[in-house]
Amino acid sequence: MGDSNGASLIEIDDQEEVEDPFLAFIDYARTIISPEEDEDEKDESKRDPSEAMTEAGGPGWGWVASRILKTCTAYSSGVTAAILLSDLSQAWHEQNKPGMSKKKPELIDQLKKSHRRRRLANTVTIDSIYEKNFLSMNSVLEAVIINADVLPGTNIFMLTLGDFWSSNTIDLYLHRRYYELVETPNGILRKGREVLITGCYLRTAREGFGTPRLLPTEYLVVLLDEDQDDDAILIAAQFFSDTFSSVSLDSFNDGTSYSLYARIESIGPLESELTFSTAHRRQISLVDGDGDRLKFILWGEQVIVANLLSVGSFLGLERPYISSLEESAMEGKDEFCLEYGSATHLYLVPSTLQEERVCVALSQHQCQGSKLLGSVGVSQVTLPRDADGSIDFSNYPFRTIITDIRDKTTGISLYGVVTDISCDPNATGVVYSLKIEDTTGAIWAKLHFTNYWSVGRLGLGHVVYVSGLSCKITKENYLININGILVFELYVLFHLYTSLIHLDKIDQCHNINTRLAHSLCGHFIDEESSSSSSSSSLHCSFCRVSCNNNTGSEVVRTFHITITLADEETRLYAWCTGQSAAAILQISPDEFYDLPEDDRLMYPSLENEWFLVTLANSGSRNSGPGHETEATCWEITRALKI
Repeated sequence: MGDSNGASLIEIDDQEEVEDPFLAFIDYARTIISPEEDEDEKDESKRDPSEAMTEAGGPGWGWVASRILKTCTAYSSGVTAAILLSDLSQAWHEQNKPGMSKKKPELIDQLKKSHRRRRLANTVTIDSIYEKNFLSMNSVLEAVIINADVLPGTNIFMLTLGDFWSSNTIDLYLHRRYYELVETPNGILRKGREVLITGCYLRTAREGFGTPRLLPTEYLVVLLDEDQDDDAILIAAQFFSDTFSSVSLDSFNDGTSYSLYARIESIGPLESELTFSTAHRRQISLVDGDGDRLKFILWGEQVIVANLLSVGSFLGLERPYISSLEESAMEGKDEFCLEYGSATHLYLVPSTLQEERVCVALSQHQCQGSKLLGSVGVSQVTLPRDADGSIDFSNYPFRTIITDIRDKTTGISLYGVVTDISCDPNATGVVYSLKIEDTTGAIWAKLHFTNYWSVGRLGLGHVVYVSGLSCKITKENYLININGILVFELYVLFHLYTSLIHLDKIDQCHNINTRLAHSLCGHFIDEESSSSSSSSSLHCSFCRVSCNNNTGSEVVRTFHITITLADEETRLYAWCTGQSAAAILQISPDEFYDLPEDDRLMYPSLENEWFLVTLANSGSRNSGPGHETEATCWEITRALKI
C-alpha cells in the first residue's frame, strides 16, 4: 500500500453487511496486536508525541486495514487468520520496537523530552539496520551524536550515533566536507547534537568479526533548536546578515560567499524538464524574512536530500552555490537560483509537531459498536496537524466514517459501497468520480489515477477501500451529510483483492454472449448502426468517447453471461463479464467467438460445478440488455474453480 506521502485503492467485491466480517476482523486484530502499556507509558508527560499514535494506544484502523489487504494480495491462494495476525504483529513490532526505550543512552532520554517534530517519511531505526543488515540509499537516519572521536593513529573522524527509537548505536565515518564542523573546540558536530543523514552505504561485519558501520555520506543536515541559547546565537550571527535581496551573481563569481536563512514553502519536482539530460531534479521553494523567494535546486543523487527537509521548517544554507538560470537550465523571472555545492552546509530548524484533539463522535459508537470503544475508554484522540492546519488521520484508531469527515484533513481511509460512478472526459489526466456510501451517508470522491483503471474495472455495488486521501471541501454543490465536494487525489494503485467469498455451485448457464468492451475502463461498448452507411458506430457511454478510431488494443472482446447459482439453501440469478466469466467458462472470449455456432450452442456443461465466487449488488441498470427484471442485479466479480 502507499506511505503517508502516497495513496492506494484496493477493490473488495462484496456487498457490505451490517455484520461485516472484514470490519470485525480489523477490530479483533487491533485488540490482539495492541501492546500493553506499562506505567511509564501511561504517564502523559513521558510520551513522545511523534511515537504516540493516539490516547487509545496501538495501531490506527487504517494501518491495520491496509496491512491486511497487502498480505491477502500477496497470498493469492488464500490466507488464514493466524497468518494475518502473525504478519500484523511482526510489522507492528518492527515499526514500534516496544520496550527498547528503556535501554537508550541517558543522553537520548534527556533529549527525547523536548523531541517535538514529526518523524520523516523514510526514517529507519538503528535497530532495524542491525536486524536486516541492510540500508537503502534513500533511507533517513534521525540521529543523535553520542560521541565524536578521531580513530587512533589516523586523522579520520568517527561519529557514534543513536536514535530515539533504538537501543543500539552505530558508527559513521564522517565525510571530510564536515571536518571543519567537528575539529574545532566549539565544533557544532559534538555530543548531543541531532543530525539528519541519508545516502549512506552500510559496511557490514564480515565473517563474524567487527560491527556494521556507515560509510561517509555527503548528505547530512545539522538540526538547530531556536530555544537553545547557543543555537539562537549561531543563527543570529551566521545567517541574519544576508538576505535573498543581497545576493549578487557577479559578487558570487568574484568570490563572495553567503549564508542564507529561509522558510521551506514547498518541496516538489522541477516544473520544466531537461531536454539534454536525464538527471533527476528537485526544487525547494524558499521564502526569507523579507518575503523574497528563491529556488533551491537539487541535482542527480542530491535529490535524496529532499527526504531530510519538511515544509514549514527553516533552512540555513551556508555557502550555497549560486547558479544563473541559464546554467541551471531553468525558466523563471529570477536571475539566479541556489544549488547544493561542494562546500555547502545545511542547517535545519524543524517545524514542531502540532496536534489537535478530535472528538470521537457518537456515530462511531453506532457504527463500530460500543464494546470496542468502551474497552479503550476513548472519547477524544490527539492527532498531528501540519503547517497548513490539516489534521492527519493516518493513525486514527477507528474506521473513518463519512459523517465524521471534515475539511482540511489528510490520511483518510474510506471503506464503502460504490453507488455511482462517472468519468470526466474533459479533465487533464485520468479522472474518475465515485460515489462512496457507508451506513452513515454517501460522498463523491474524485480520483486522479496515474493510469486507466489500474485496479481493474469498478462497478456499482463493489466495495472499495481507499486510503491516503486528502479532503478539501469546496463551496459548490451539496452532498449527503456533507456540505461541499470531497476531492480525493489518488496516485499509487494496487492489485484487486477479493475480501469476502461465498461457496456456490453453477446450477445452470442461461445466456452466453460476447461483446466488445473498452479496455481502458472495462465497460461495454455500444454498437450503433448508422442510417447513412452500412457500418456501425462504436461508442463508450462511460468514457463518453468514440472508439471507431481506437479498434486496436483499446477495444477487446469480452463475455457477458447470465448464470443460476445455487448452494444448499437457495439459488439466485447473476451476471458476469471479463475475467470472472472466462474463469467460469474456462475459455477466452476470442476462442469462444471463433468456435462454430453449433459448438457455441452446446458449450458449456457447468451443472454441479463448484466455484468460489464473490457477489456484488450492482443494480438492475448494470445487468446489461435483455434483463428486464431486477433478478439479475447480482454481479459475479470473482470466480475460482474448486
